[in-house]
Amino acid sequence: MVLAQAGDEAAYADLLGQVAAIARAVIRNRVRTFQATDVEDVVQDVLMAIHMVRATYDPDRPFLPWLMTILQSRLVDRLRKMRRITSNETAVDALPELPHLGQDDWNAGEYGDAEHLRREIGGLPATQRRAIEMLKLRELSLKEASAESGLSTGNLKVLVHRAIKTLRSRLVASHDA
Repeated sequence: MVLAQAGDEAAYADLLGQVAAIARAVIRNRVRTFQATDVEDVVQDVLMAIHMVRATYDPDRPFLPWLMTILQSRLVDRLRKMRRITSNETAVDALPELPHLGQDDWNAGEYGDAEHLRREIGGLPATQRRAIEMLKLRELSLKEASAESGLSTGNLKVLVHRAIKTLRSRLVASHDA
């Protein structure tokens, strides 16, 4: 690591190869339920982390504890991510077949009326209407819309949120009527 910090490319390549082998072994040993792709994802995260924070390594201290701290952190991040995914998703063997809805199959009464939506957007306050037009209809990024409108990205987010809430309540009310 000391040679890698000094700019020795061969030493750096050798270091990353050794770190990858150590990381794979540790990950497989600690989490036996990981698929090979999960192991490789964590290994890549570890290698990226080392690349980004290599300047923080103190050559006067042992390398392995420094590496294990990074590895443990990346492993915990991956496990948390997997827990979030599995708590909100269900694995299925095959996706259900959905009926094909071509242009001829579209029923405006069942799926909504585009002209009615245009009228409701037109009835929004000017700032909300402009935010919806830029971000949802023209699909500008927040940064682009902010530059064009002179509004902050946070303000644009609030305007779009309020506009969608208003549109949803109006459309539901008109559908129920």
